[in-house]
Amino acid sequence: MKVAVVGAGAIGAFVGAALHRAGAEVHLIARGAHLDALRRDGVRVLSPRGDFTARPEATDDPAQVGPADYVFLGLKATSYATSGPLVHPLLHDRTAVIAAQNGIPWWYFHGLPGPHTGHRLESVDPGGAVSATLPPERAIGCVVYAATEIEAPGVIRHLEGTRFSIGEPDGTVSRRCLDFSEAMRAGGLKCPVEPDLRDDIWIKLIGNISFNPISALARATMSQIARHPDTRRLVTAMMRETLDVAARLGSRPGISIERRLAGAERVGDHKTSTLQDLERGRPLELDVLLAAVVELAELTGAEVPTLRAIHAVADLLNRTTAGAAAAAVTAASG
Repeated sequence: MKVAVVGAGAIGAFVGAALHRAGAEVHLIARGAHLDALRRDGVRVLSPRGDFTARPEATDDPAQVGPADYVFLGLKATSYATSGPLVHPLLHDRTAVIAAQNGIPWWYFHGLPGPHTGHRLESVDPGGAVSATLPPERAIGCVVYAATEIEAPGVIRHLEGTRFSIGEPDGTVSRRCLDFSEAMRAGGLKCPVEPDLRDDIWIKLIGNISFNPISALARATMSQIARHPDTRRLVTAMMRETLDVAARLGSRPGISIERRLAGAERVGDHKTSTLQDLERGRPLELDVLLAAVVELAELTGAEVPTLRAIHAVADLLNRTTAGAAAAAVTAASG
């Protein structure tokens, strides 16, 4: 099995190291000091389950890798539309693209029976740019339940969780999913093949859609949000609205709001990825989280006033932050 990891950051390098440990041919595509460290020292994984080092190939040029059986995307969803130069040299006729993303994926309605089959969401696939770069028929969905971070270039700190649920958009249990699952399990990770991955998408999304934007707006950790009475009520309202949209699309994720809140509270003073991106001046990954569900509410006729309000404010924050970052770059270059 030949696997190329595009965006070998915290999650991508962690998965690549596990697959390499299992005997797969793995190529990590990264850049900068992180790439230099990967080439020099390999991937050093620090984990409560046991530290280990893996030495897969690492490069910044996918053309050197050539076609692979699987492309594992560790990129932010905001980069998918422009990822063609990184991904296309890695494709052959049967290459599967495994997108480890939060939120609603661009392939959501691909292979989904019902009135919305093949529908394209403008918020996650603007103008069809993502589908043109990453054809939905190549996609294998992936919901990540692991938490990792780059502690230093080439060093991945595994915090918790080893589950990577995968599934075909059309709900079949395919050979390509089973083979990838087996390789992941051989590397020490959990990788169930789910007949309906969309339920997993919504289970994770009800947390991301609420905690992520609020954490950025309030500069607060997950436990701070969960323990503050008013923000706890706000999160509850956002989760209820999100579950209503999911139900109108035929998904009924098997988790209660109270259980999701309790889980967030147990995480402690953890900064969401959205808050971390804000602090680093990066674009906020809000379209696939908030904007997509607001668009789905319009499609299904759901009332989502709380989601709309938070989306409006969070979107403004994203735009002003991006404007400030662009101005800083211009000033520095001038």
